[in-house]
Amino acid sequence: MSRDKIPVTPALLALKKHQVAFTPRPYKYEERGGTRVSARELGVPEHEVIKTLVMEDEHRAPLMILMHGDKEVSTKTLARLLGVKTVHPCDPKTVEKHTGYRVGGTSPFGTKKVIPLYMEETIASLPRILINAGSRGLLAEMSPSELIRVLQPIPVAVGVQS
Repeated sequence: MSRDKIPVTPALLALKKHQVAFTPRPYKYEERGGTRVSARELGVPEHEVIKTLVMEDEHRAPLMILMHGDKEVSTKTLARLLGVKTVHPCDPKTVEKHTGYRVGGTSPFGTKKVIPLYMEETIASLPRILINAGSRGLLAEMSPSELIRVLQPIPVAVGVQS
């Protein structure tokens, strides 16, 4: 994605609709590069790059969790908090079915369906976050308070060092 051509995505439309103060941050996307690549390309700490993960429980009920780029989700701890037996990542087709976004371009903003949203609680204390804006190679930089204001995620403590 070139720096001057930013696609119109449901996420960007949702951010504008809710008058979120954000800066689009395009970068050169690499297949399977994840937050490590986006942080490197944008010159920011990977801890501030927030990944949007779509998971489901044993009943196939979907949920989203926002996590620091340099951490993993303890699915065991998350399942315990949710009162379910298991939680596991969705396959790419299921992610797209629930959100309307492809893996690598999944945003919590402008999703196709309303899905319960959880957020690692320490994200709220960051000075800024960079989160997917609905397209591979495009993040939105904003204050975590903006994300919280619009999406009202449920704070959880399920992050473990990757």
